[in-house]
Amino acid sequence: MPQTAEHLTITRHGHVAELALDRPEAMNAVSTDLARQLAAACEELARDQDVRVTVLTSTHPKAFCVGADLKERNRFTDAELVRQRPTAQAAYTGVLELPMPTIAAVHGYALGGGYELALACDLIVADPTAVVGLPEVSVGVIPGGGGTQLLPRRVGAARAAELVFSARRVAGAEALALGLVDRLAEEGQDRAEALELATAMAAHSPVGLRNAKRALRLGQGLDLRAGLEVEDAAWRATAFSGDRAEGVAAFNEKRAPKWPGQ
Repeated sequence: MPQTAEHLTITRHGHVAELALDRPEAMNAVSTDLARQLAAACEELARDQDVRVTVLTSTHPKAFCVGADLKERNRFTDAELVRQRPTAQAAYTGVLELPMPTIAAVHGYALGGGYELALACDLIVADPTAVVGLPEVSVGVIPGGGGTQLLPRRVGAARAAELVFSARRVAGAEALALGLVDRLAEEGQDRAEALELATAMAAHSPVGLRNAKRALRLGQGLDLRAGLEVEDAAWRATAFSGDRAEGVAAFNEKRAPKWPGQ
């Protein structure tokens, strides 16, 4: 049975968790309540050893997420905006710090904080209707959900600067060409393709998946020697696990592994 909050739904597909943004009246704009619920959902998923891959989706037919709820923010005093900041940050870092592989399924608008939620995932599957971008400077702010750090890591410093400073929106085919998304599904199939990809990943060792993600994330930005040390630590954490023993045994016995997940 799906778990539901006011603005979110978590559905289990075997070892895949689908985390669906569900605030249709505002095209999933990130309000304080949505941010709080998203952070709590990510905390729950991070603790669940049965979840091997998480897919972030949207229930809205025309939008993944249009970013921060500017109508709500328009009512804030400066002091209220300062108090709200840690709540907003917790939502974005909650997605970013999920320990298992994560995939965003994007259609329609994924702008500002909405695109930052996708950037916080390891992979982005989009369809041709997707429109992505970080237009914050056009409304007098800057990307504050990780965009200034995650986008250059994805497409390089100069490309990220051009996109942030111009505030331009990029549609599906160009987004794929620029590396702003990783796969372009058939129209209306972003969720299905993301779940299919997640299911294929979830067939593999959960210990291996989590430690491989840890090595990939922690190694970013390090020099090669330091990165190889990060990799070695992740290898050691995996090589002496029950998953490694089961994987080797299953290979030699020519059968599907039954991962203990530890």
